[in-house]
Amino acid sequence: MHRTWINIKSAVTSRDRHAILAEAERGEDSAVSAYKDALEKDLPAPVRDIVSRQSAEVKMAHDKIRNLRDAAANN
Repeated sequence: MHRTWINIKSAVTSRDRHAILAEAERGEDSAVSAYKDALEKDLPAPVRDIVSRQSAEVKMAHDKIRNLRDAAANN
């Protein structure tokens, strides 16, 4: 559903790179928050390890999109 929203928004904003990246970052914010919530729960150690690794990868993706968004704003 989020991908559809980005596609619609990109069509409406004439494919404005900054707007698209800002919306993608918003989606990544949601994923980062979901992983944070999951890690606050009492998870079995093997599951916690997997969720922790995935959380770090999602955070890196978020930061990359944020940096791209910021670069687009400066252009």
